[in-house]
Amino acid sequence: MTATAARVGGMPTPMECLTLPAREHLPVRDTGGRPVLDVVIPVHNEEKDLEPCVLRLHAHLARTFPYGFRITVADNASTDRTPAIAARMAAELPGVRSVRLERKGRGRALGTVWSRSEAPVLAYMDVDLSTDLNALLPLVAPLISGHSDLAIGSRLAGGSRVVRGPKRELVSRTYNLILRGSLAARFSDAQCGFKAIRREVAERLLPMVEDTGWFFDTEMLVLAERAGLRIHEVPVDWVDDPDSTVHILRTAAEDLKGVWRVGRALAKGTLPLDRLARPFGDDPRDRAISGVPGGLARQLAGFCAVGALSTLLYLALYSAFRAGTGPQAANGAALLLSAVANTAANRRLTFGVRGRERAVRHQAQGLVVFAIGLALTSGSLAALAAATGSATGSAGASAGGAGHGTELAVLIAANLAATVLRFLLFRAWVFPDRRADDHTLGDAR
Repeated sequence: MTATAARVGGMPTPMECLTLPAREHLPVRDTGGRPVLDVVIPVHNEEKDLEPCVLRLHAHLARTFPYGFRITVADNASTDRTPAIAARMAAELPGVRSVRLERKGRGRALGTVWSRSEAPVLAYMDVDLSTDLNALLPLVAPLISGHSDLAIGSRLAGGSRVVRGPKRELVSRTYNLILRGSLAARFSDAQCGFKAIRREVAERLLPMVEDTGWFFDTEMLVLAERAGLRIHEVPVDWVDDPDSTVHILRTAAEDLKGVWRVGRALAKGTLPLDRLARPFGDDPRDRAISGVPGGLARQLAGFCAVGALSTLLYLALYSAFRAGTGPQAANGAALLLSAVANTAANRRLTFGVRGRERAVRHQAQGLVVFAIGLALTSGSLAALAAATGSATGSAGASAGGAGHGTELAVLIAANLAATVLRFLLFRAWVFPDRRADDHTLGDAR
C-alpha cells in the first residue's frame, strides 16, 4: 500500500513559480491524490532483473516513504520478455505503471516519462539496484522541502562506500576529471544511476538537453549548474553489478563527444541558459513580470558597479602605458581596452543581454561611445597641456608642466562626465528595451 501525503498547503502553478522570491521554493504539499514521487526505471532487455528490482523498490517505498509514490518502468525497445513482465506487474501491483518506447536510449526514456509525469518530484535509478535504497529518502527530501532543484547520488563524495573493479573505478574518476577540467563541473559524480529533479525544473531543463543516451545525465547537470540551479549530492553505498550490460568503452566515447558538443556550445554562448535560470534565480526581468519596480534603478546600480571596475582597470592600464609613452597615447590605449571590457560587462550584467546575437554590433556601437569618451578625455588633456605649457607628445612631463597626479585628477573628472553620457547612449541606443517597443507596437495595433 502506498502512503498518503498530509495536507498542509498547495503546489504553486507555473505562473506562480515565475513570481516566487529569488532562490525560494514552496515545499511539496498535498497533490490531490497524485503521487509526490515518480521513480522511473529505464530498462532494455532486463527480463531477469526487472521483477526483483520493482518488488524490492516497491516494498522499500511503502515502508519508508511518507508520501504517495509511483514506480514507472520505461521499456526501451526491449526484444525479450521485459515488456510482458512490466505490463503484468503494472496490472498486479498498486502504484506501478509501464511505458513502452519503440526506440532505445536511456535519456530518451527519462525525458519522455519525466515530461509527462504529474508528480512534483521525479527520480530514476538503474534496474540492477547497485545503489543502496536507504539513500533514496535523503536524495529526494531536499527536493520535497524546496531546498534544492536537483539531487544526485555520488560514489565519489566523502562518506560513500563503493565496491567495484579497478577498471570501472579508473574510468569513472577519469571521466569526472575530464568534466572538471573541460566544463568546469563542480558536481562529483555525473554517471551514478541515482538522481532526482523537481518537476518545475524539469519542465524548463529537459527541452534544452539534446542527448538521448548515456550522456543525458551529464548534459542535464552541466546545464543546471551553469544556470545557477542548486544540485544536492548524497553519498551512496554502491556495489558494482558484475553482469552489467553497459559497454564501457562505447559509452565513454559517446560521452566524450557529448562533452565536446556541450563545451563548444557554452564557449559560443548559444545555450539560452537565462530561460532556465529565470524562474529559479534572481533575474531582473522577473521583477518586471511580478510588478516589482527596478528597471532604471537596477540598471544604474549595475552600470555604476561596472563603471567603477572599468575605471580602476583604465587607471591601471594608463599608468602602465604612461611609463613608456606620452599621455595621449597612453590614454587612447587604456581607454580602448577598458571600453571593450566595459561594453561586454554592461551588455551582460547591466542590460541582461545574453548570447552572441548582435554582440559584434553592440561592440561597434560601444566603440562609437568610446570615441566620444576619447574626445572628452583627450580634450581635457590638451586643455591641461595648454594651461601648463607642457609638451603632450613627450614621454615625460616638463619641469613646468603638470605632474602625473594632476593628469590623473583631470582624467577622472573628464571620465565622470563621459560616464553620464555613456550610460544615456547605452540605454537609449546600444541596449534599448525592445520589450517596451514591442508593447508600444502592440498597443498601436
